[in-house]
Amino acid sequence: MSDDGADIIGAGNTALTHRWQGVMMDNFGTPRLPLVRGRGTRVWDAEGTEYLDFVGGIAVNALGHAHPAVVRAVAEQVGLLGHVSNLFIAEPTVHLAERLLRLTGREGRVYFSNSGAEAVEAAFKIGRLTGRTHMVATTGGFHGRTMGALALTGQPGKQQPFHPLPGDVSHVPYGDVEALRAAVTPHTALLILEPVQGENGVIVPPPGYLRAAREITAATGTLLVLDEIQTGIGRTGRWFAAQAEGVEADVVTLAKGLGGGLPIGATLAFGATAQLLTPGTHGSTFSGNPVVCAGALAVLDTIERGGILAHVIQAGERLRSGLESLGHPLVREVRGAGLLLGVVFDGEIPEVAARVQRAAQDNGLLVNAVAPGVIRLTPPLTVSDREVDTFVDGFRAALSEVFGDVLTAV
Repeated sequence: MSDDGADIIGAGNTALTHRWQGVMMDNFGTPRLPLVRGRGTRVWDAEGTEYLDFVGGIAVNALGHAHPAVVRAVAEQVGLLGHVSNLFIAEPTVHLAERLLRLTGREGRVYFSNSGAEAVEAAFKIGRLTGRTHMVATTGGFHGRTMGALALTGQPGKQQPFHPLPGDVSHVPYGDVEALRAAVTPHTALLILEPVQGENGVIVPPPGYLRAAREITAATGTLLVLDEIQTGIGRTGRWFAAQAEGVEADVVTLAKGLGGGLPIGATLAFGATAQLLTPGTHGSTFSGNPVVCAGALAVLDTIERGGILAHVIQAGERLRSGLESLGHPLVREVRGAGLLLGVVFDGEIPEVAARVQRAAQDNGLLVNAVAPGVIRLTPPLTVSDREVDTFVDGFRAALSEVFGDVLTAV
């Protein structure tokens, strides 16, 4: 195979899909499109068709595909030292932990893992080490699919096949301060919140919600855990979304954009909470892999040196205003922050988001129907103004294809 995957292109989407179906477990179903190559904000399928990628690996590809800084950092590190396990120290691992803590402006400790769910599992165990067992999470929240993370995930359809789940977890409506006040008690180990509920349809809480959560947890001695797996590392125009309200959590979980396409999770703990994990209480063979940490450092360097945080705010506003300017009667709102946006449709149309997703793909755009009536957009943080405008034009065409029939029927 060539470096750019060119010898796969032309093999056919159907052939590669059949190969997937023959060997892969069916937990994902069959993905909708085989992709073989990416560059920046664009990807190509096995037949050579080009797409503008506004899924970004589900908010993972912070710098887009095959960014030179990440490619260079990974190549250099794998040629120097690839894997050492948790029995030895690697410099990139220490450097990345130092860098993350510096971005928070706080003293603390870091545990590295391989995914967002694992980062939450570590937070779950930290909560147990307080000596309390009760935990509070929110309805609709998503924190992962491993057993502890799944217990915190407020989506019954994902939980039901795996009951009984570990832990005593209460779920309360997202954005409801009084519900938090009633649920969080001196017996509660932790409260976990997403600054924006990504998987639930890009739900933004009311102003002051995170500050109120901090006040409530401080009063009861409860750990506040902020799940910044989707919102962190610049996705909303700040290193951490909670910085917009000046909220400091006891624990922060990260993943997705941190690795820029490489598998990494991180659990950051502060103050006395940072001392709760002691030798033997938690671990992973791949924790802090130096190659992945080198890639993550390249992501942070590029965001910082390139002024990308400011660009995210500008590009997010351009994308939002462009979509709003379409003035489509069945688009109810565009919500979110930075480059985490949700296009919300009229709720009376069955499976409208899935239909728009298909039409967008036919028009060379990749988007994510995250809920029956919501399209989620998470393009690379480096997306250009021209690519934003191209996307808006293509999305207009997709809406016209879908709603030509629907408007006749409503």
